[in-house]
Amino acid sequence: MILDVNAYLGPFAFRPLRNNTGPSLVALMDAKGIDRAVVSSAAAITYRNAQAGNEELAAEVRGRADRLIPFAVVNPAYAGWRDDLEACRQLGFRGLRLYPKWHRYALTDPACLELVDAATEMGMPISIPMRVEDVRNRSWLIDVPEVPLAEVAALVAARPDARFLLLNGAGYANGPLGRKDSGLPANYLIEISRMDSVLTDEIGRLVAGLGADRLAFGTGMPFHYPDPSLLKLETLRVDEADRRRIAWGNAAAWLGLG
Repeated sequence: MILDVNAYLGPFAFRPLRNNTGPSLVALMDAKGIDRAVVSSAAAITYRNAQAGNEELAAEVRGRADRLIPFAVVNPAYAGWRDDLEACRQLGFRGLRLYPKWHRYALTDPACLELVDAATEMGMPISIPMRVEDVRNRSWLIDVPEVPLAEVAALVAARPDARFLLLNGAGYANGPLGRKDSGLPANYLIEISRMDSVLTDEIGRLVAGLGADRLAFGTGMPFHYPDPSLLKLETLRVDEADRRRIAWGNAAAWLGLG
């Protein structure tokens, strides 16, 4: 079984995406042996009102709850975010995705902390992509930096009762997020798509320093092909029990999937 915690549906403002509808993404998952995927709206990243993208996503995943798990993009810098969060809860969204640098707020801003608290009270985990695209692919119209890992660490420390999924990042093994002895609460999972399992073996170093129970499989599709992440999982030097935890078990437990 494989559960992808890092996937998208819908259009993106700056380039076309293939396999970005419900049927086409499920077909890609079938072709690659991916059983379920957490999805959010790619359009909501740049919509002025992200809720429009969430509503589009709800329509795409309808009838596919056995395969696609919707996460809402909620912007705490937007005045109506409380109404958006409640609407998404009623639509059956299972968690949130935050884009602090795209939406121009800090993870430790009071409004963001209030959003995290509200989502936690609803039982929703919060996922945070460190970036959407490689800087080399970025449009000349935008200059959006990556989310600093220090800012993420400050948030997970400030909200120990929340559950965080850290997506599309790298460099964790060199800082406090990658060590059990850092004093940070064990309230986050790290998704593996951007790290390697051979050259610097950051995934292997995280298994050693943080534990296999703190990692989760993801691809970033359809922004990225799923094959590299699948290969990383295959070549990772862990036993089969740990491989299953990373491929499926850790994220399933985090999401309450049973």
